[in-house]
Amino acid sequence: MSEQTPRRRTLGVPGIEHQNPIPQAVEVGGVVFTSAIFGEDPETGEIPPDPARQCELAFSHLRTILAQAGAGPESVGRLTVFLQDDAHRKHVNEEWLKMFPDEDDRPARHAVRTDLRRGMLVQLEAIAVVR
Repeated sequence: MSEQTPRRRTLGVPGIEHQNPIPQAVEVGGVVFTSAIFGEDPETGEIPPDPARQCELAFSHLRTILAQAGAGPESVGRLTVFLQDDAHRKHVNEEWLKMFPDEDDRPARHAVRTDLRRGMLVQLEAIAVVR
């Protein structure tokens, strides 16, 4: 009997394309792994300078990716947040509380301050279990 390798399925936000040949997310074996999700506006193709708007868009993009996988916020097991400036953490927390309002039902989270490119002020990476 041979084992079958799980097939990867790519997921993404309509209107947003990665500059490199990298998918925004993949689902394999019932687990979703995202690449860097950031606050690009899919209608304009721009990254707004406002950190609150970038956070709002990034969390919206995460919801879109999860929905494509047949999942929702309850499926997220871990979220990593990359911040250009620690002062933007308050905007992340606002969107975090909207997405995960129940203090007894939130994923693990880690935030890292790092140098981000192209005017990005925040990026998200998530791991979610969808089956």
